[in-house]
Amino acid sequence: MTALVIVEHDNVSVKDATLATVTAAKAFGDVHALVAGSGCGAAAEAAAKIDGVSKVLVADDASYAHPLAEELSAVVLSVAGDYDAILAPATTMGKNFMPRVAASLDVAQISDIIEVVSEDTFKRPIYAGNAIATVQSSDAKKIITVRATAFDKAAAEGGSASVETISAADKAGVSEYVGAELSKSDRPELTSAKIIISGGRGMGSGENFKIIEAVADKLGAAVGASRAAVDAGFVPNDYQVGQTGKIVAPELYIAVGISGAIQHLAGMKDSKIIVAINKDEEAPIFQVADYGLVADLFEAVPALEKAL
Repeated sequence: MTALVIVEHDNVSVKDATLATVTAAKAFGDVHALVAGSGCGAAAEAAAKIDGVSKVLVADDASYAHPLAEELSAVVLSVAGDYDAILAPATTMGKNFMPRVAASLDVAQISDIIEVVSEDTFKRPIYAGNAIATVQSSDAKKIITVRATAFDKAAAEGGSASVETISAADKAGVSEYVGAELSKSDRPELTSAKIIISGGRGMGSGENFKIIEAVADKLGAAVGASRAAVDAGFVPNDYQVGQTGKIVAPELYIAVGISGAIQHLAGMKDSKIIVAINKDEEAPIFQVADYGLVADLFEAVPALEKAL
């Protein structure tokens, strides 16, 4: 069997989520990768170096400068006939275009897998991660999104895949990129950060997040938040960690003033070490924490920052 991995990139480098997706794809046998972008030669070269990838397909066209679902799904469909499985990271990008691919092929999408049991059987979390479903698909072609935090990353160096240029697909022309308003930060991106410190409703206000940011700056960490903190307007939406936010699995996750609702735990419980700071000793977050501190966060966090 041959699998195709859709590479998530910024036209220069390959995102870490793709490396984990390659690891999942290896269970199918031969692994090819598709890089669709504009001026994406550097990203294609990076993809060719990934250990386990034997061929890289490159679609370099202005219509792929931004990953619009309509255009991206069209180029995937143009090569889909050659593959038994098509995989993409279960990121915002993957969730955006892969359903269009599945619908066009008239097959069921298998979403957010955490394990490949066999070539037709997979495991995926349900009920906010409180249960794991084993799904068997009889579709001839498998369309899969991969939870990157559940798989080890393939080595970014060591591969020597061939690179083949393919033609751009016919333009769908039903949408166009107008612009994006992106928050800029010197801190690491949440999904790739090795250390994350997150605040919850207990922070009280957006102004109080400054005490978390001070710790983050000293640790070189990313700053996250629970849905409650985001809904309260304390921080922007892109800070949100959880079932309806970003799924993360850093080396160290520090939860400050977060009670630990299951929706939040679903997004961070795979972290290697979890530290919780909360004044409520009955808070559910302590059930998953490796280290817990029952204390007033407004005393504990500044003391931590001072100690660092």
